[in-house]
Amino acid sequence: MDAFWYAFLLSTGVIFVAELGDKSQLMAMTFASRYRARDVLIGITIATAVVHLASVGIGFFIGDLFAEHQHWIAIVAGIAFLGFAAWTLRGDELTDEEAEKARKSKGFAIVAVGIAFFLAELGDKTMLATITLATQENWVGTWIGSTLGMVLADALAILVGAFLGKKLPEKVIKIGAAVLFALFGLLLIAEGLGWISV
Repeated sequence: MDAFWYAFLLSTGVIFVAELGDKSQLMAMTFASRYRARDVLIGITIATAVVHLASVGIGFFIGDLFAEHQHWIAIVAGIAFLGFAAWTLRGDELTDEEAEKARKSKGFAIVAVGIAFFLAELGDKTMLATITLATQENWVGTWIGSTLGMVLADALAILVGAFLGKKLPEKVIKIGAAVLFALFGLLLIAEGLGWISV
């Protein structure tokens, strides 16, 4: 499989998992109760594309700078993914203030949602996971895949919230996502140590 498609599929899956149970999903459901789902998804897509473009730029720069030390990058990336697993288990809550801002936001829906998501994603685990992936994978595939993964996860939250009137099963999602992050992290560490080749 060529580098673009591998990076695209990998980042779509990883970021989709990272977004499950994240506060951005809760924001998406809150905005969808106020605005049309289509406008919410457009705002999320624009904000995510911008944040993740910056993320892959940072990751590509780091990967290029340390290209001769790919095994160390793999080990550090693996440790980062173990950290993401712990972060996922800890949970990510939407504060009352954030929920209230989403409910009371006025003006053009796409702009309101886009700005809120842009600010919420800065320094979030999905941004950091995208940087980590871009240190080793094709940056275009990582950018498009990570953006798609996040939009799909937020669209799922909107659909579940709108049509079923329930939240996603939070505990199961947290544990499942944390296990996947941990497995991916261990694979990266094993690759960096030369125990396996991917």
